[in-house]
Amino acid sequence: MRVVIVFNHPYDKSYCNAILESVQKGLLRGGHEVDTIHLDQDGFNPAMTAADLQAFVQHRAVDPLVINYQKRIEVADHLIFIFPIWWDIMPASTKGFIDRVLSPGFAYDHHPRGYGLVPLLENLKGITVISTMNKPRIMYSLWIGNLIEKVMIKSAFKAMGYKKTEWISFTSVKRVSQEKRVKWLNDLETKFKKLR
Repeated sequence: MRVVIVFNHPYDKSYCNAILESVQKGLLRGGHEVDTIHLDQDGFNPAMTAADLQAFVQHRAVDPLVINYQKRIEVADHLIFIFPIWWDIMPASTKGFIDRVLSPGFAYDHHPRGYGLVPLLENLKGITVISTMNKPRIMYSLWIGNLIEKVMIKSAFKAMGYKKTEWISFTSVKRVSQEKRVKWLNDLETKFKKLR
């Protein structure tokens, strides 16, 4: 299986980096082909430009980096996003990736009957979102309202027509024990080794 990981964290000693390493290790142990897009190292610009918007309407991309990302995603069987939650939502680069890379004419198109969207990435079997945050799970769920599920899973991926989606949320990361953080990493490695 060809897996593309979209990674967004600027600090190379973060827990997100440890997650990335565990996911990569599990995938490789499972015999999968892994391609990692590192948004921060690539200097990805999340902001839409006037040229981007004009191209967006014409169902094409003009930024060479966006075109590169699209070519890599086009052959993916599974897509994995890894990022921290800051101010209750994904960082700007992850949001910009969805806006600029998963665009109409590439990731989806409008239904020919005029309602809803249809998926265009024929190889894509599933999408996994992995996030970290320092808020407790219950506070994020009840008080904030699980914005990642609403914004990424429901409003973006499922609306585009990609139904097999999963969100793995690690909460209270700074408060839990080191043993628990290590267990999470081991569990991720095992999970992605078995990815089908």
